[in-house]
Amino acid sequence: MTTNTSAKWKLAQNLELKWWKNYLKNKDRNQYLEWKCNYWSKFLFDIEKYVELPEHASILDIGCGPAGIFMNLKGNHVIAADSLMQQYVNNNLLSQEKFPWVQFEQLSMEALHYTEKFDYIFCLNAINHVNNIEKCYDNLYRALKPNGFLIISTDAHKYHFLKKIFQWIPGDMLHPVQLDIYEYLTYLTSRNMTILDNSRYATEAIFDYYVTIAKK
Repeated sequence: MTTNTSAKWKLAQNLELKWWKNYLKNKDRNQYLEWKCNYWSKFLFDIEKYVELPEHASILDIGCGPAGIFMNLKGNHVIAADSLMQQYVNNNLLSQEKFPWVQFEQLSMEALHYTEKFDYIFCLNAINHVNNIEKCYDNLYRALKPNGFLIISTDAHKYHFLKKIFQWIPGDMLHPVQLDIYEYLTYLTSRNMTILDNSRYATEAIFDYYVTIAKK
């Protein structure tokens, strides 16, 4: 880990917190949470062919933010972890008492160290925010039970030349990691994970948004 990389990640973390504060400051929180729950309900419906969530499953929502998929996982043993968790609470961006089925923790993906193994790990809109992507994929793999599922989503570059520009010149300060979908998939297959599905969930001018489901 270089000093430059660390500095870039710290800046990205500060910008992430600022983004959430600006995004939520004029929103009715109850309406926003209702909208977000509906979004996650549709997301779970879209992946149910591969991911059937029984009650009492052991689930990790890593890099969850203040309104992660943990909101829709009642009835399971859920840990929601984020490197900015305490800042979300301190800035009134997350009311933990609304989700009594969730164990909240401040934890980066690089520091993921649970002795417990999980049936399902959700890593949604988070892997391109990390500081050490190799270590993060290693930790995600180790945290899964045999035959466990990793559901991971991220923006991926559509064009090689723009990817290289974004890697050299910070055009997206919120996201220290700038890769294409094939590079993200290689991090999974190189760890002997089976790709069950890789779907383009949304598209924009520079990025496509992919949801990938992999099995250990």
